[in-house]
Amino acid sequence: MPHITIEHVILIPLLFTQILVFPLVASALTSNWTGSYRDAALKDAANHLASTIQQLYLSVNHNEISAGTVTQASTLPPTIDSYSYTAVGSLSNPLDPDSSKILTLSLTVENVGNTATANAVLGPNVLWDEESVLRSTSSDASIEVQKFANGTILFSFGGG
Repeated sequence: MPHITIEHVILIPLLFTQILVFPLVASALTSNWTGSYRDAALKDAANHLASTIQQLYLSVNHNEISAGTVTQASTLPPTIDSYSYTAVGSLSNPLDPDSSKILTLSLTVENVGNTATANAVLGPNVLWDEESVLRSTSSDASIEVQKFANGTILFSFGGG
């Protein structure tokens, strides 16, 4: 009989440890995986948005395209992991006025704080509306491009 008591003394604390530690470890791993998934999905959306803006610039920046406004409806998913997100842009102003400008797009998941950035290289004739914000759940979320007669191209987010 003494060996049964020794087994209980050894195994019961081990069992309690497993009951407490396993859910904590599983929760931590799941949380880490979910955060990584959200980061990857957000980075993918940021890259897609930057690519779309760059393609719009290349399409509109031709002499054959006259002055006017083009609106591209957002093709981004409305949520990432069931969370809405916002996008804002910031345009660099290089010292040389004939240099390319870099538009940095920052996407942020609301209520969680995940962020991702992507860059779009645009020409020297580009302006960006710093006040514009793209809200992913907006039914009319879009990218607006306004070309002026002097060749200047103004980008902004619509439906914010």
